[in-house]
Amino acid sequence: MKHSPTQERLLIQQLIEGEAKAFDYVVSEYHGLMLTTARAIVGEAFADEIVQDAWLSAIKALPNFEARSSLKTWLLQITSNAAKTRFKREQRQVSLDEGWESVPRDKFDQRGHRLDDVLPWEQETPDALLENEQLKELIETSFRQLPANQRALLTMYDMEGLSMSEICNILDISSSNARVLLHRARTTIHHKIEEYRGR
Repeated sequence: MKHSPTQERLLIQQLIEGEAKAFDYVVSEYHGLMLTTARAIVGEAFADEIVQDAWLSAIKALPNFEARSSLKTWLLQITSNAAKTRFKREQRQVSLDEGWESVPRDKFDQRGHRLDDVLPWEQETPDALLENEQLKELIETSFRQLPANQRALLTMYDMEGLSMSEICNILDISSSNARVLLHRARTTIHHKIEEYRGR
């Protein structure tokens, strides 16, 4: 839910004063997205722990919150920073460029969406349903194997519908870098689908 600046200031004041209702509201509103962000960057194993730590950090830092971004963006930045730190510690820094090859630009529109119909999901025969299940597993596996920032971008932009400017703030990257990473993530998954379909 989008809050007006006045509503957001009031909510933050209530949180600083320790009002349980305000905290319950903020957790119900943002916890799921924080968890999704953490999972996208670091994977399932550490996501819960990262989000718990992010809540603790946010509560401690709330009195100094300067409202240069929305409360949602601020919470997601805290989550993202904690997840990236944990990821680096666990993975010893994986290159963002690993595991992708280029695809001709004419296969994507200006927003980076695929122009041709890669997945005909509307088929209903048993064979088609089985194939769709296999494709779903392939896509999930391919998604999990993407580098952390690519997973995070794909999750936030395509699945959660955050704006590119919000995502750039959360991940602390430039918009041009964000678009490249998003393109690479989509390209990698499309390659995997095309390989599967070409068997």
